[in-house]
Amino acid sequence: MSAWLLYLGLGAFAGVLAGLLGVGGGLVIVPILTFIFTAQHMPAEHILHLALGTSLASIMFTSVSSLRAHHKRGAVDWTVVRRITPGIMAGTFFGSWVAAQLSTGFLKGSFVVFTYYVALQMLLDIRPHPHRQLPGLAAMSGVGGVIGCVSSLVGIGGGSMSVPFLVWCNIAMHNAIGTSAAIGFPIALAGAAGYLLNGLGAELPPHSFGFIYLPALLGVSLASMFTAPLGARLAHSLPIGWLKKIFALLLIVMGTKLLLSMF
Repeated sequence: MSAWLLYLGLGAFAGVLAGLLGVGGGLVIVPILTFIFTAQHMPAEHILHLALGTSLASIMFTSVSSLRAHHKRGAVDWTVVRRITPGIMAGTFFGSWVAAQLSTGFLKGSFVVFTYYVALQMLLDIRPHPHRQLPGLAAMSGVGGVIGCVSSLVGIGGGSMSVPFLVWCNIAMHNAIGTSAAIGFPIALAGAAGYLLNGLGAELPPHSFGFIYLPALLGVSLASMFTAPLGARLAHSLPIGWLKKIFALLLIVMGTKLLLSMF
């Protein structure tokens, strides 16, 4: 029962973050699931794979709920979504295959580095200045491939990369967040499929579907679907700058805890 409460609480928090900051919640879901799975004595060599796969599978539900809320406010640029999706899906599926070949220790280290990068970006308010238009289809596919590959390796919806890219291409911040929420769905779909297929032959705990742990997926997804619209509404009324700094500090704490667990 306590594990279910943790999954539901994690999902509620991740859902708010997905709607509020356009980050998909994976930066919180992955480390906390790692801590929970470790406490449940799951196979150490597959803990990160399970956390990453479950995170991406849960983002499928979070992103749908969040993008619907942003779409109602006219904040999703569907032309951008259509142009970037092919590259996103190819890169994400490839990244999930690469992750399946890597050790838990390597994946932990990669996640810690990425977490610190995102936290520093938020704390220092580092953002590209809008000075160009969206590139052509080929370039958009290439950008999507990179975003998708990195997202699958760290189990996120890609918002920490897609939002800065869209702002750089003269997309207004609120529209960048809304569009990022929509981009999160193909990332999550391709990533979940990749982790599912690549985990089918591994020795995993009961109730696992490939590298997706179904009880955690159910708890996180149920809660996040209800709270993502709340985050989307708050994004249009709260001081996002200060909230990002608070979230950055939380990322540093979780990243450091994950780093220490490697020794």
